[in-house]
Amino acid sequence: MKGGGKCPPLADIRQVAIAWLGGVFAIAVVAWLADASHLPLVLGSFGASCVLLFGFPDSPFSQPRNVIAGHFLASLTGLVFLALFGAHWWSMALATGTAIALMQLTGTVHPPAGSNPVIVMLSAPAWKFLLTPTLIGAVVLVMMAVVFNNLPKERTYPKYWI
Repeated sequence: MKGGGKCPPLADIRQVAIAWLGGVFAIAVVAWLADASHLPLVLGSFGASCVLLFGFPDSPFSQPRNVIAGHFLASLTGLVFLALFGAHWWSMALATGTAIALMQLTGTVHPPAGSNPVIVMLSAPAWKFLLTPTLIGAVVLVMMAVVFNNLPKERTYPKYWI
């Protein structure tokens, strides 16, 4: 029967604590910067990005190239489909599938970014959505991951930049 393998072991409590603290730290900084600057810097998919950045920092999906370019491409795709076709169930579906394909073709897959076209279609933002919250927010998250993930001696982040 397919899928009959064993589940992977649970993370040890130290890894859980590091991931928890990293997620708290990163979202706190992004949210504080949003409050202080009065700019929209928080994107719903950033919570899922924190799962990868702090819970699985060695994953290819967690590397700066993937986080920043994946979010950018997915939001751009959503905005293009919104501008061309409007917000409909079918344009949302096409934008999401296209974002997945573009991330795969460019080697910038970041699974949380797959929700960006859906967010775009539901909120119908202006083109500045690419800069704030998408690009600036993703860069801030990566900067937090660089600082935080290099504090413990046994961790090195990122594994690669480009």
